[in-house]
Amino acid sequence: MIPLSQPYLEGNEWKYVKDCLDTGWISSAGAYVTQFERMVADYVGAKFGIACMNGTVGLHLSLLAIGVDSESHVIVPNLTFIATLNAVKYVGAKPILIDVDTHNWQLDLNLLEQFLSENTYIKDGYCYHKATHLPIKAIVPVHVFGNMCDISKIIELSKNYHIQIIEDSTESLGTVTKGKHSGTFGELGIFSFNGNKIISTGGGGVIVTNNEHLAKQIKHLTTQAKSDPEEYIHDAIGYNYRLVNVLAAIGVAQLEQFPKILKKKQNIDKYYRNHLNGIGDIIFQDVSKDVSTNCWLFTFKTQKMRALISFLNDHSIMCRPIWKPMNELEMFQKDTYITSKNVSKEIYDSCISIPSSAGLTKKEMNKVVSKIKEFYEKY
Repeated sequence: MIPLSQPYLEGNEWKYVKDCLDTGWISSAGAYVTQFERMVADYVGAKFGIACMNGTVGLHLSLLAIGVDSESHVIVPNLTFIATLNAVKYVGAKPILIDVDTHNWQLDLNLLEQFLSENTYIKDGYCYHKATHLPIKAIVPVHVFGNMCDISKIIELSKNYHIQIIEDSTESLGTVTKGKHSGTFGELGIFSFNGNKIISTGGGGVIVTNNEHLAKQIKHLTTQAKSDPEEYIHDAIGYNYRLVNVLAAIGVAQLEQFPKILKKKQNIDKYYRNHLNGIGDIIFQDVSKDVSTNCWLFTFKTQKMRALISFLNDHSIMCRPIWKPMNELEMFQKDTYITSKNVSKEIYDSCISIPSSAGLTKKEMNKVVSKIKEFYEKY
């Protein structure tokens, strides 16, 4: 079976993990955690990095840090992995789901602007939803598959309507637009290092920010809000959300070879686009000329998606559909959904992700392409 997206472990991973085991520094204390935080922050151009257990935790902590609570709204795209919405629900906030753009599959900024113009008002420096009279405290753009929307437009809207930006950059390490890295446009950005991400620590995340106060606050929350180095004194409801040293060690090794991994991902994307262009009814995700994407997971649209998935799986090629839209999941069906054409549903019904591991060989890519062409010749 050709896997969908597996880690590329060709660097110092074994060496650094062995160092943790040999020295006994395997838990949340240890030099690799600090080193990993610094490396991620430096790579993306942020002042501070805070390591945590995973990207979902990073989203949860970020929302808490800027004061999102049960008496507030958060704007999120309707097409995203469920972790984005789960984090909003963790803090008790009420999500406002916005449909996505039909071409780049990111937050539909025209819909967003129309919603803000027609359905909100400004009072005492906050943006309020007319229907509930609750403040909209955050907007969370999700950089789906490492792509990005017009982030400058989101920044403009956030300033005009006094809404803070938290970037769900969990899929976009290595993605740059207009000379600036994803995750650094908002107040906070979150990166994920799950097993299938472009680099992996097995499970882990890093929150980045240029705000020292927020960085210290979030770091404090990850350590059970312990306020005394010796005594068990805690000054807030905290969380055991720390990343452990042995996983951070893997992350350090992964980042050391990230330029090589990123290049491999971009070459895979180029190969698929060149060889699948014009095949059947395939439509690629549109990427703006201003965006240099990390090409994390190659995904395209086809009206024969379900049949193609079955065909490829039968030929030992792992693939999958995109996430079910959030408004269709039972726990979010009562939340506000802003749409005109329900693009999220159309993308869900037609998108397929195919093998994109950094270690994918030319022979494996050729097999994937050949089988896709064979499918369209038959069906």
